Amino acid sequence: MYDGSVNWLNYHHLLYFWTVAREGSIARACSQLYLTQPTISGQLHALEKAVGHKLFERAGRNLVLSEMGRVVYRYAEEIFSLGRELQDTLNGRPPGRPLHLMVGVAETMPEQIAYRLIEPALHLAEPVQVFCEKGKPEQLLAQLALHRLDVVLADAPVGPFVKIQAFNHLLGECGVSFVGAAKLVRGRRRGFPLSLDGAPFLMPAEHTVLRKSLEQWLETENIRPLVRGVFTDPALLKVFGENGTGIFAVRTAVERETIRKYNVRLLGRITSIRERFYAISLERKLKHPAVVAITEAARGKLFA
Repeated sequence: MYDGSVNWLNYHHLLYFWTVAREGSIARACSQLYLTQPTISGQLHALEKAVGHKLFERAGRNLVLSEMGRVVYRYAEEIFSLGRELQDTLNGRPPGRPLHLMVGVAETMPEQIAYRLIEPALHLAEPVQVFCEKGKPEQLLAQLALHRLDVVLADAPVGPFVKIQAFNHLLGECGVSFVGAAKLVRGRRRGFPLSLDGAPFLMPAEHTVLRKSLEQWLETENIRPLVRGVFTDPALLKVFGENGTGIFAVRTAVERETIRKYNVRLLGRITSIRERFYAISLERKLKHPAVVAITEAARGKLFA
């Protein structure tokens, strides 16, 4: 029988939490809310007691959100966004609330490809607000399993040993292009790819799909470049390549953008190396309109 008791959430406490999370410290939140530090600290403690979880963790002098804090923050963001829309509606302004797309991007994905995959979602008839999170694939898949992400974009499928029920949607594939500063490319085009033997070369990090593909191909072709550097940051690798430290490999789908952005030259292309890209979701059949737009554009244009 209903006893009339309800566990109401105190929205003043939630507002103080949301402000602290946005500002990054209680001191800065005090100036926004015109409240004292003990007052806000007490309200945060009351909210943590109500939800039964610590919402912040200490990182030096700063406060950072805990895992549960990130969940509560996302809901708070939605709640106060709806509040602003209500005010707009009451004031006679149309709300125009955008469709949210929560997308995870694997850290090994080239930034240009990630942008070109996501960009079509911004051209739907209804407005779309994109939230991007870049990280290790296993961390993103954990977020996906908790429904904190709508889709994960990656250059490798979910393996058989991953303990979540997720589906790989192949977006497309492309070959690999070798590019470099003009002084390195000059004179090596005619003998390509054998001209890579002994040539200064820049390698991506060991854990990447591209690194594994390159090593297998070089071994098969019996080519031994002179590795001048290994980089976990693809953008930093390209800057070194731009300045003539070594030749480097990029996915052919973004060859043109790389040449233009980093002022490098094309040495040659290899089609026997196939780089594949996936949209990973919890659904066998994609339903989110923005994710559907991503897959259709990728298959029909980017990797066509």
